Amino acid sequence: MIDTNLFQLICFYGFAAVTVGAALAVISLKNSVHAVLSLVLAFFSTACIWLLAEAEFLAIALIVVYVGAVMVLFLFVVMMLDIKMEQVREGFIRYLPVGIVVALVMLAEMLALIGVRAMHARVMGVDPAAAAGLSNTAWLGGALYTQYLLPFEIAALILTVGVVVAVALTLRQRGDKKHESASEQVRVNPRDRIRVVKMAPSRPDEPTASQEPLQ
Repeated sequence: MIDTNLFQLICFYGFAAVTVGAALAVISLKNSVHAVLSLVLAFFSTACIWLLAEAEFLAIALIVVYVGAVMVLFLFVVMMLDIKMEQVREGFIRYLPVGIVVALVMLAEMLALIGVRAMHARVMGVDPAAAAGLSNTAWLGGALYTQYLLPFEIAALILTVGVVVAVALTLRQRGDKKHESASEQVRVNPRDRIRVVKMAPSRPDEPTASQEPLQ
């Protein structure tokens, strides 16, 4: 029998290696579609790592929101647009040192964050979800809809107001733009659109000498 902790450690290193390789492929592949698919693989591998860390809600959110919606939109845009990758990659080597410095700073911040979390774990005790015998998603849902119900509803109301305001700003009438009014179109009288005019028949004038056809 393989030790459970050893098996989880092996899975973690495997998922981490796949995530790092997929992330490097995103910035190194020349084909934009392949780069987007590599980013999908990186997201999926990251979700697997979060599952190992017993953060099921974050893993599900990453799969549903990013892989299922955002990355599909990215892939659609990349396939629809004709992007000149040669021009985009012209400054890659020039900005590579700056990118390495930024990556090192981000790595140091993440390591510091992991250390702070470890210290907080010692002070705060065990995970409340594990102490309650529930999964991370079940405990988070219970906490949101019981203990933090009012802040959750306020946040939902703010987001709803934001959506309504965005729609209202988009559909506002501007004087310099043509727009249609459905109510005015319904109230239109057909007689005002077409007018029948009676005219007496007329004959063309007799051709004059200057207008006679040439023989």
